[in-house]
Amino acid sequence: MANAREIQGRMRSIKDTMKITNAMYMVSSSKLQTARRALKNTEPYFDMIQDSLAKILDSVPDAGTQYFDKRKHKDMMHRTAGYLVITADKGLAGSYNHNVIKLAEKKIAEDGPDMLFVVGQLGRHHFEKKEIPIDINFQYTAQNPTMNRARHIARRLVNLFEEEEIDDLYVIYTRVVNSVTIEARCKKILPLKEEKIELQDNDLVDRYDEATFLPDAETVFKHIVPDYVTGFIFGALVESFCSEHSARMMAMQTATDSANEMIRELSIAYNRARQAAITQEITEVVGGARKKKSN
Repeated sequence: MANAREIQGRMRSIKDTMKITNAMYMVSSSKLQTARRALKNTEPYFDMIQDSLAKILDSVPDAGTQYFDKRKHKDMMHRTAGYLVITADKGLAGSYNHNVIKLAEKKIAEDGPDMLFVVGQLGRHHFEKKEIPIDINFQYTAQNPTMNRARHIARRLVNLFEEEEIDDLYVIYTRVVNSVTIEARCKKILPLKEEKIELQDNDLVDRYDEATFLPDAETVFKHIVPDYVTGFIFGALVESFCSEHSARMMAMQTATDSANEMIRELSIAYNRARQAAITQEITEVVGGARKKKSN
């Protein structure tokens, strides 16, 4: 059994660790709220983009045909799928990174050629270690996602689709389901699905009736699609960022709770050790007094 001094040292060490876990919890909580506000503030803009695409399709149903092309002439063995995998830059976030990477590996292992695009240091290190080739390594931090990063990623991936280097584009990311649940998802964003593009604000229908598209609807549609994809990718980046910090908050809370339990158990052990030491000292004093008296 450890003596009282050793137990006190362990308790101090655990309390120092608790300060770190509490600080990380507070930092993640602050970043989570900031990211959610950023996503909420951009939603009206991307809703307007989707409304514009819906109006163009309503006026000119054949607009943007290339972005709806499912390339049915290619069988599954010859279709090239592109996967944009979004991970974190660091750990200490429970199973967050493991779940995303596990889903990505499952998709990559399916039949047919594929291309891999990665955001996040942990994802890059994992695939490099497994010797899984990364076609485009977006050297962006997964922290503080911005619109410029999402726009750059979207334009490169849309260009690959337009040039038929990829036939399907998927985004593998993580979203927050509720305060205690996050899940890894794989969403297909190209080719577009016409039924998914609909007016978000029905009050604008009459206003769109007066709209004209210059130089023509096809050209406008082609210019808007990258922004539409940008909206989805930005949302995935922010959702992943929120999921990372939500997972880290839960992990830090669990670590703090475990530390509190350890301190409680060590306090009991410390009190026992201290009581044992006091009892030992009393026994030695009494024994010494009796021996002296007998002499």
